[in-house]
Amino acid sequence: MNNRPLLEMADIVRCAGQAFVERSRRWINWQHRKVLLAIMRCRTAALGGHRDRCTGCGHTTTISYNSCRNRHCARCQGNARRRWLQARERELLPTRYVHAVFTLPRELAPLALQNKRLIYNLLFHASAETLLEVARDPRHLGAEIGFFSVLHSWNQRLQFHPHVHCVIAAGGLAPDRSRWISAQRSFFLPIGVLSRVFRGKFVAGLRNAFHRGELQFHGSLAQLAQPRAFAAWLRVLFRHDWVVYSKRPYGGPEHVLRYLGAYTHRVAISNSRLVALSGGNVTFRWRDSAHGNKKRLMSLAIDEFLRRFLLHLLPPGFVRIRNFGFLANRNRASLLPLCSQLLSGPEQMPVSVSSRSVDQAHSLWNCPVCGGTMRVVERLSPAQLLLRSPPQPDRCAA
Repeated sequence: MNNRPLLEMADIVRCAGQAFVERSRRWINWQHRKVLLAIMRCRTAALGGHRDRCTGCGHTTTISYNSCRNRHCARCQGNARRRWLQARERELLPTRYVHAVFTLPRELAPLALQNKRLIYNLLFHASAETLLEVARDPRHLGAEIGFFSVLHSWNQRLQFHPHVHCVIAAGGLAPDRSRWISAQRSFFLPIGVLSRVFRGKFVAGLRNAFHRGELQFHGSLAQLAQPRAFAAWLRVLFRHDWVVYSKRPYGGPEHVLRYLGAYTHRVAISNSRLVALSGGNVTFRWRDSAHGNKKRLMSLAIDEFLRRFLLHLLPPGFVRIRNFGFLANRNRASLLPLCSQLLSGPEQMPVSVSSRSVDQAHSLWNCPVCGGTMRVVERLSPAQLLLRSPPQPDRCAA
C-alpha cells in the first residue's frame, strides 16, 4: 500500500526550480539552496538506493531510494522521531507530566531573524532558568525539576514565531534529595510569575549581548546599533506580559511518548497539510487557534510559501532539543535513577512494554510478511539507478 501524500514539499520545490533561486538572489544563501536540493532529491535515484531482506522469512523488498536525512525534510523525520522516542523511554518517570510553552513577543521577530543562533540560545537558557528558579522557590514547588525543551520557530501560517515547548515531570527532588515532591494535580507553577521572570531574564541576556557586541543589526534595525536607541527599544518589551502557556498536569509515561511525538521532530510544515499546487499558488491547511482550532485553508504564491518555509531553517549544527535540571547531561546518570527509586522503587520500569512494542510495530525495518527484522543486503549507486528512476510528474498546473 502506497501512503505517499498526493502533494509533497519536493513537488513544490521542483515546480519552483532554479527560477525561484534567481528571483530570490537578494536574500537566499547557501544553506537555503542546500536544504531545497536535499528535499528535491530525497528518496529519488539521485541519492542511490538499497534492497532489504528479512532475517526471518527471507522476504526481499523492491529497491528503496535513500533519504536525504536533512532535519528540515518532512519525509525524513519519522525514523528520527522513532529512534529519539525509543532512547527516551528509559528516562521517563512513573509520574504525571506538564507541557509549558515560552513564546517571544512579535517585536523581537526581526532581531531574531538577524541573530538566530544567539536569540535561540537565549530563549532556551532564559526559559530553562525561569523554570528551575521558580520551581526551587519554596513558595511554589521547592524542588529540583527535570525537563527537556524543543525549539519551534513557526506558527500554523508559517510565519516567524519563535517559542520553546518544555515537557516537565510534575514534581522534583527535594533540596536534600531525600524525597520526591509532587506538584498539585491541577496546578504546577504560577503562570504570572513564570512570565515576569522569563521576560526579565531574556531582556537581561539581550542587554548583555549588546554590550558584548554580539548582536547584528541590518536594514531597518540598523539604528538599534546606537546604545540609546537600543535601550529605548528594550523598554518597549516591558510594556506587556510575555506569553507563557502551561497545560494542567496530564497522564503518566503511558501517555507521554505519544504526546511527545507531536513536538519533537516537527518541521515547519508537514506533507499531510499540503492540499494543492495550482496556478503558481500553494494551498495548505492551518489550524485557527483563535477560533476554536477550526481547520482553514490558506493559499500563497509559491515564492512566498518557500520564503516562509526557509525562515525556519536552523543555524548549522544548532541543537534544537535540550535537557535541563536532573535530565541535564551532567546530572542524568546519577539523579534519574534516584528519582525513579524515590517515586516507585528500582524494580519498576518507567515505560510499559506495550508502548515499546506498539512503536516497534510501525518501524520501517520490520518485515511486512512476518514482522521480522529487515537488513540491507544490496546497495546501489545513483548511476546504477538513474536509468530506472521513474519520471517526475508535472505538478505545476497552469
